[in-house]
Amino acid sequence: MPHRRFLIPVAVVLVVALGVGLYLFQPWRLLTVRETHDALLVPPAPVSTSVETTAQATAPAPVEKPAETAKEVASGEWRSLEHATTGKASLIKLPGGGHSVQFAALDTSDGPDLYVYLSPHASSASEKTFGQGFTSLGKLKGNRGDQVYEIPAGVDVSTIRSVVIWCQRFSAGFAVAPLEQA
Repeated sequence: MPHRRFLIPVAVVLVVALGVGLYLFQPWRLLTVRETHDALLVPPAPVSTSVETTAQATAPAPVEKPAETAKEVASGEWRSLEHATTGKASLIKLPGGGHSVQFAALDTSDGPDLYVYLSPHASSASEKTFGQGFTSLGKLKGNRGDQVYEIPAGVDVSTIRSVVIWCQRFSAGFAVAPLEQA
């Protein structure tokens, strides 16, 4: 009987610790996929081919003022930090002067509390610096696919040097991509 009095509290403590650990770490998220298919503002450049087409002689088209379109002003490939990540991040200037960030073909691990941060730090900086001085664009929409995030009007885009996928719960960076404007 004395053994039983000792085992019940220990079992309760272990079950509570297991529950808290599962809540915090959410290990099943390493196996889940949340795919996003936002329409990209600027499609990725097509892969060039070596086949040249010949231009046919035609009358020149009348010159019209082109409509203002979204334009990529900075971009970079993801650098993995805590989790392997691939794809391209781009800073997009919108007609009218606004800006957005888009991720093309993002592929990373899912996590329990992932956010998108704009950082004033270069993408080559140490991971811990990305948790300081950032602008949050909100939760990461998905761990795979194409995504677009609007940058709030008051943000000075000239100070943005990188974009970061950041796990708030563990203060850890999943990946970073450079967004330095030329």
